[in-house]
Amino acid sequence: MNLKLRLIVMNFLQYAIWGAWLISLGAYLGGRLEFSGVQIGSFFATMGIASLFMPGLLGIIADRFVPAEKLLGICHLLGAMFLFLAAPQTEYAALYTYILLAVFFYMPTIALSNAVAYNALEKFGYDTVKVFPPIRVWGTVGFIVSMIAVDLIRIDGMKFSQSAYQLYFSAAISLILGIYSFTLPKCSVNPASESKSWVDNFGLRAFALFKKRKMAVFFTFSMLLGVSLQITNMFANDYLTNYFGKMPEYQNTFGVEYANILISISQMSETLCILLIPFFLKRFGIKKVMLISMFAWILRFGLLGVGNPGGGVWMLVLSMLVYGVAFDFFNISGSLFVEQETSPKIRSSAQGLFMIMTNGFGAFIGSYAAGQVVDMVGWPNAWFIFTGYSVVVMILFAVLFQYKHDSVKMERHLAQ
Repeated sequence: MNLKLRLIVMNFLQYAIWGAWLISLGAYLGGRLEFSGVQIGSFFATMGIASLFMPGLLGIIADRFVPAEKLLGICHLLGAMFLFLAAPQTEYAALYTYILLAVFFYMPTIALSNAVAYNALEKFGYDTVKVFPPIRVWGTVGFIVSMIAVDLIRIDGMKFSQSAYQLYFSAAISLILGIYSFTLPKCSVNPASESKSWVDNFGLRAFALFKKRKMAVFFTFSMLLGVSLQITNMFANDYLTNYFGKMPEYQNTFGVEYANILISISQMSETLCILLIPFFLKRFGIKKVMLISMFAWILRFGLLGVGNPGGGVWMLVLSMLVYGVAFDFFNISGSLFVEQETSPKIRSSAQGLFMIMTNGFGAFIGSYAAGQVVDMVGWPNAWFIFTGYSVVVMILFAVLFQYKHDSVKMERHLAQ
């Protein structure tokens, strides 16, 4: 099989595993299992916990002891096992434990799959900067296809997206990718002393950047924006399926019956918005691009609060469309800012710190806090609380983050 095609298959399956349950799990937990908002939030907080240390730990193992493609396979096989064990559980403690273990072995595979792809492309003489992005896009396609699949497939009249079948489906894909990973091009290990230290792999060396006011403000707001990242993943499907689904006037509407498909517009938008980032960064600079992202989060939450699956469905669709701007303009432009503003000696650690602040601390805090808000004020008021939070963050960022845009420097960096 052609190398590019092999890596496309890897990326497609890598994100199809996640797409099978990430968006629909909240609706299953809040609907069929009747878990509270805080309990739902705790399941999504597992990704924040795992992101704090598992990618770094597995990165060290892949660098020094076990080739990345084999470790990728092992992680997916273990993840498949824990997802399979999680599926029949209906009690909180048992289900949470197995999901936590599955996430612990899934989150590191995002970085591992990238490492496998980079290694293979370099080994065969490809330019990774030009060749990898079109391959990675197929990961998002896999995520979307999986989302749509669990919304359409039924067993005994029960949709995968509203039942434990979504976990079985994800486990099956994980098992396939686990086996497939062992056939991928071999990666080398380097047990020598020049390998990255534990401090570098965990992104700890970059904490020294907090001594610089500009970077301290940036990383603090990265955490505050990270709070918003999992909220709609947790609750958008639950909101559409279980809140509106109980209202006679909205039953059998597309947004209630096929909530996952409606939400998949967000991922489609995400794919398209990636193409806009170079233009916006060159023209407006990091601060304005980040402010655009924050304004998009305000629209994302506000439109969910005022929209409905009936006559207001256009507002829900618009909320899905702006998600691409909210997510990409923050994550990708933020990563580019870190790359541009840090020394090559700590650049990897700085990227690790960016991940820790957003997908680690931010996502963990946001998952539990959002669950508390939902339990306290209910729907749709919770969306307005999230909107107000986003407004405050945007205003504070506009005032506190001091950055002068250098279009020449940014264009030179984007051209590299």
